[in-house]
Amino acid sequence: MENLEMKEIEAAIEGILFASGEPVAVDRICVAMDMDRNTVELVLQKLADYYSFERRGIRLIRMDDTWQLCSAPEYADMIRKAFEIRKPAKLSQPALEVLTIIAYYQPTTRAYVDQIRGVDSSYTVGLLLDRNLIEECGRLQVPGRPRLYRTTKAFLRAFHLDSLEDLPEMPGLEADGQLRIGEDGTIPEEIAAE
Repeated sequence: MENLEMKEIEAAIEGILFASGEPVAVDRICVAMDMDRNTVELVLQKLADYYSFERRGIRLIRMDDTWQLCSAPEYADMIRKAFEIRKPAKLSQPALEVLTIIAYYQPTTRAYVDQIRGVDSSYTVGLLLDRNLIEECGRLQVPGRPRLYRTTKAFLRAFHLDSLEDLPEMPGLEADGQLRIGEDGTIPEEIAAE
């Protein structure tokens, strides 16, 4: 794509993202545009800044090493009305607990989630799988070969995160990644207040 003007490059990348409807890897855009990664990332960031600054009805969001066009969150109610989409059901407290454990300890097994929560989480894991917030990502190499779970790109979108590094630091998490809890099963007050 020699001698393309910036407006043409922006328009072509915009077209690729729009046509996909899904997150597109930066490397895929580089190959399609026959351009280097730094240039493509600069154009993507410029487009994202433009949509946000101009308060357009769409946003360009980054998730790990992919980019996706989506509707601006401030117009969600009107978009729902236009398509008669019901507001998505909110997650229950147990679902949020399971999702939090998987997000911070991924990849992890359902047995590990059960161990932390102290109750069976099979129904809740199934619910999160159905909502595409978590996915199976292999099996642990131990007897019984339990399934491993991790969060999905839909999880990142739902919680407005660019990547898992944007997760807030969890109170009570030790340097070795272990959760420090009191004898009664709660996070000690001095840690919760941090």
